[in-house]
Amino acid sequence: MIRRWFANDDIPTNILSRLSAKKLHNLKNVSKEWHNLVSDRSFVSLQLQKREPVSGFFFQEVFQFTDYEGIDSISYIPVDTEILNVWRSILSFLPENVVIMSLNNGLLCCRSCFPISDPRVYVCNPLNRQYGSVEWPNLPRDSTSSIALVFDPSRNPIDKSTDFKLVAVSKMEMEEDDDDDDDVEEECCFLFYIYSSKTGLWTRSKEFCPSNDNLSKNKGVLVEGVLYWHTDGCKILMFDPQSEVSLLISSPLPETEFDSIPETCIGESHGKLCYVIISEDGLQEWTLEDCFMSHWELKISIPLYEFEKENPIVGYKLSEKVGNRVSKDAVPWMDPLAFKDGMLLLRVSAVVYLFQFDTRMMKRLCDVSSLGPKSMFSPIVVPYTMSLVPIGEAYP
Repeated sequence: MIRRWFANDDIPTNILSRLSAKKLHNLKNVSKEWHNLVSDRSFVSLQLQKREPVSGFFFQEVFQFTDYEGIDSISYIPVDTEILNVWRSILSFLPENVVIMSLNNGLLCCRSCFPISDPRVYVCNPLNRQYGSVEWPNLPRDSTSSIALVFDPSRNPIDKSTDFKLVAVSKMEMEEDDDDDDDVEEECCFLFYIYSSKTGLWTRSKEFCPSNDNLSKNKGVLVEGVLYWHTDGCKILMFDPQSEVSLLISSPLPETEFDSIPETCIGESHGKLCYVIISEDGLQEWTLEDCFMSHWELKISIPLYEFEKENPIVGYKLSEKVGNRVSKDAVPWMDPLAFKDGMLLLRVSAVVYLFQFDTRMMKRLCDVSSLGPKSMFSPIVVPYTMSLVPIGEAYP
């Protein structure tokens, strides 16, 4: 009956496609016919036209001063539920422990833990527990190399297959040339490797970007088909996998503008790259208007005294506590962990909150201690939006 109902009328299908991916995933358990409908690529393509809200954040503690990463250190912090909880086993369907690399449009990119003789790169859908794996590119097998996922169903429809690219970026020393100018300051550069699911091959890009900076948190943010990486040198590394053009974009404000050391992160919001700054001046959200001119526009600015007054749950004397950070080795009192669609995952002292810039509302999510013993120090955090996109069957 259900099959005849959907076969004879497109109206119910159009109505169902407006539901969230989470609700539709639960409908798979109703019957085999419902499962087939929700899993159908044409239906998934229709449902993808609906913009999914952020459902949570993947959080992975980073163990410093060790070469061993083979630990189960990934947590999932949901933000779309009333019951506050931290999930630990959401990636248990993968064949090994992994390190999170990037996430966009419902698909997660991660890699094997080092050291390992045959590392793999995984692209998976945590909602339907499907995954595919790719061989590690010809890059150093350590944490200096980063891989980002390029998956945009609006540009590459998934009605027949789930096509994606991977972009690996690695920092290398530049070869010395006696003919070069001795005044050149950059001794290192970023190299790029591109994997295409259509060919199943890695290729090295001819592009390289001179820089002495290191990649920092929020690696591989995808905005309108272009990738951005946060660095530790007040610059943002940009790479367009289509044109294979790279660029270093200056941050909205240099560190010399502040009396203390600010904390920053980047993220995507409604098709634009955003830059979040927390300093003695308050919380600021900037949007990138022109990447070639490094032109930013200040969208929202909230002084700390206003933020403290509106959100008394975070404590008091925030200006003093934030302003006291004068060394990068010191753990910041307030740390912007990840940003997506106006939603900021924020650590204040030893508590993780969700802050919405537009409404200026704040929600307590969990204690940092519930995320692992090393969660205070430079964790990997990526925002997650659920998706029904199938992945895995056609990839090596």
